[in-house]
Amino acid sequence: MAEVDRIMIEDLGIELLQMMENAGRNLAMLALERFEPASVVVLAGSGGNGGGGIAAARHLSNRGASVAIVVGQDRDRLAQVTTKQLDIAERIGIAILEEPQPAELIVDALIGYSLTGDPRGRKADLIEWANAGSAPILALDTPSGLDVTTGQPANLCISAIATMTIAMPKAGLLGAPQVGELYLADISVPPSVYEGLGFVPFDNPFRRQTVVRLLA
Repeated sequence: MAEVDRIMIEDLGIELLQMMENAGRNLAMLALERFEPASVVVLAGSGGNGGGGIAAARHLSNRGASVAIVVGQDRDRLAQVTTKQLDIAERIGIAILEEPQPAELIVDALIGYSLTGDPRGRKADLIEWANAGSAPILALDTPSGLDVTTGQPANLCISAIATMTIAMPKAGLLGAPQVGELYLADISVPPSVYEGLGFVPFDNPFRRQTVVRLLA
């Protein structure tokens, strides 16, 4: 997926914000269809995963949910695209909280596939908070703390009811109990990208819908 992202941005000129928007919109629609929450708290990390979660917060708010965002990193350490997503969310009136509050659904967008080592600091605290509550957790791309290559959890790992991974499923998600229900979402990667990386024949799963269920 790191190579897919590189090709999309550097070779094809598809902006990271476009991919975040697609991921966020799909995550919001899955959240509404699967959980029907009246209130949602989004736990957002500093990188692309966090930006996708914040985009989802905006789409959820647009559709009538009461949404709050908690950022798992100091704002001056956020990636530029994540900062832009957060600025937009603030401008439309979504609450940005220092500490998480109870909600009917928790969206985990703290750590994506770039996890190295165990979660630490504020991100670790937010993972503990989410797992200790009674609200279901919907994870974006991977439950934070899970190694998507090996399937091994870190010392702290989100335990999700459902995970929406993006573009292609990662090997470590298959069979990991922390994943829960596994869904796959389209972020508009052209089939030619997968074919160029050796996924031949590539059977496009998004011909009729942009989110598909993979595992119960």
